[in-house]
Amino acid sequence: MVWAGRLRALPLRILSGPRLRACASTMAPPRFFALELPGCTLAHFAVGADAPGAPADPRVAELMAPPGRSYSLCVPVAPGGDPGARVRAARLHQRLLQQLDRGPLKRCQLHRLLCYQPGGGAGTLQQGVLLHDPSDSPDTRRALLALLDSYLEAPRPSLGEFLADDATRQLWQRRWELLDGQGWRQVEPEPVGPAPEPDLHPAVPDLPSAGVFPHREAARAVLEACTAVIPEARAMLELVDRCPARAQKGEFPVIVIEGLDATGKTTVTQAASESLKAVLLRSPPACVSQWRKVFDDEPTIVRRAFYSLGNYIVASEIAEASARCPVIVDRYWHSTAAYAIATEVSGAVRHLPPAQHPVYQWPRDLLRPDLVLLLTVNPEERLRRIRDRGLEKTREETELEANSIFRQKVEECYRRMDNPGCREVDASPPREEVLQTVLSLIRTSCG
Repeated sequence: MVWAGRLRALPLRILSGPRLRACASTMAPPRFFALELPGCTLAHFAVGADAPGAPADPRVAELMAPPGRSYSLCVPVAPGGDPGARVRAARLHQRLLQQLDRGPLKRCQLHRLLCYQPGGGAGTLQQGVLLHDPSDSPDTRRALLALLDSYLEAPRPSLGEFLADDATRQLWQRRWELLDGQGWRQVEPEPVGPAPEPDLHPAVPDLPSAGVFPHREAARAVLEACTAVIPEARAMLELVDRCPARAQKGEFPVIVIEGLDATGKTTVTQAASESLKAVLLRSPPACVSQWRKVFDDEPTIVRRAFYSLGNYIVASEIAEASARCPVIVDRYWHSTAAYAIATEVSGAVRHLPPAQHPVYQWPRDLLRPDLVLLLTVNPEERLRRIRDRGLEKTREETELEANSIFRQKVEECYRRMDNPGCREVDASPPREEVLQTVLSLIRTSCG
């Protein structure tokens, strides 16, 4: 998506890392880029020796052509890509976006930018932004260099400046480098050319370590890396560590009810639990709700680690309750995964991982429910219910309302979940009718 909204302040508690060496270019950026344009379309281009000797994608050329000027800012992940390095890079990227919302940089347009290496696998992706200054003000360049000067520890964002040749429509990029004791200088320009769209979105290889964690230890390692700067992370880990490594379901059925906000989940889960004399549980559980706001303000990797571990705490509650009666769960792993995938994969629905991709598979160590129901309503009805509720919207709800493509991606991710998949239920009819449909599906599927 094109970032048009204003960003909230993030406490600038950046994890410590190794000091920068003499030259800031020790971690060279990948040479391929995926740029998100208006309408959530993606344009791929290459820079340097990998760029073909041809003009760039016309959409890219139009955006970067004079009289304005465009800049790329990318955040490298330190070699090794361990959880601590990933968290540092993610928090730095979020801090960078907030700083671009100030001073002379605030008037510039921001477009989501990913830097990657085709076939590079996990750990090679860099989050970034393309900043376009329609007025080509010298204040913008000065502000960007001053911004880079404020980063004293690795990883430091890499800055590139784009130039256009009006006669040939050829684009060039000049990277800025910091020489020890000599300040900033630009390297020789490198050509920019079109690049083929990869078979798989470049963010997908990183998903298992960036938000769709395949097992508890992967999510735990992320919060462990945060304990020095987020005190609540240690408290969360202490709760998780009290839970069994593999919670086992009891003899009674476990039913999960998923859906976007205002699809009727709260009403249906409450009514279904009363009808079935079932225990009603929610994810994240009440015991961690006091920390939810803290983690909601963190980057996706940290936020999703919190919600993922919340699922494991709920799993221990499910194991205990299902030994004596049926269990209804308001949201579980599917919502954690669906929002992470829709957030991290830029572009439109067609850029999501294909159905049957491993990212849609249930974690191997998480207690599995007997049935997952997905409540759906049309967008207009959902917004009407939100207005009638008169409640404050969450960050995700605000995003769903403002960006219909993001909503479509979340819904499609739900539909692609596998083993177990989601059974869709139209929640548009009157509440009693929806409840009877839900109860009928539960009795048919779970006896």
